[in-house]
Amino acid sequence: MQVIRWQGAYPPTEEELRQRLKAQGLHPHAWSNGPGDVYDVHQHSYTKVLYCVRGSIRFTLPADGSVVDLRPGDLFVLEAGTPHGAVVGNQGVTCIEAPRGG
Repeated sequence: MQVIRWQGAYPPTEEELRQRLKAQGLHPHAWSNGPGDVYDVHQHSYTKVLYCVRGSIRFTLPADGSVVDLRPGDLFVLEAGTPHGAVVGNQGVTCIEAPRGG
């Protein structure tokens, strides 16, 4: 797992984040959820590379009890096969993500 916090003075645009993923040879897509939406624990066969665009989301990793809160511009890289769940913040969330490998 890797988390890189956004350091800019202003949150990035969705297009800026999309271009960052494309520059890595990835094929991003956006998704959104409403406040309080929950993703039960699951895993993927690929590495998830994800930026939070708007709102917030909390990822939980039950294997070690880690909690990762993402806000606009934050990057989250989750290795393939890592069990995780998520809860959307009270403003909802929009993320852009792309699979790597798998």
